[in-house]
Amino acid sequence: MNRTITIAEAKERLSDISDELSKSKNPVAVKVTHEKKPVLAIMPWEFYEGLIETLEIMKDGKLMGGVRESIKELKDGKTIPWDKMKRELGL
Repeated sequence: MNRTITIAEAKERLSDISDELSKSKNPVAVKVTHEKKPVLAIMPWEFYEGLIETLEIMKDGKLMGGVRESIKELKDGKTIPWDKMKRELGL
């Protein structure tokens, strides 16, 4: 989170903040504080959806096992050239 604003400022500038975040090339969130304590994060919807999807994958032991195995195979050099994979898939 790059920016911090108060909840009062967020109320006043929500539309502006939304426009700024939607135009940003890098997904960022704005931390919203109340009495100097963080209470909310404002972020682009696509960034939020990506976070939720990532969390769902991470809590699925079977999926994470596949991800870990794939990373290990990549590190071990056990990859298939793209041209060969396209042929096998009929692309």
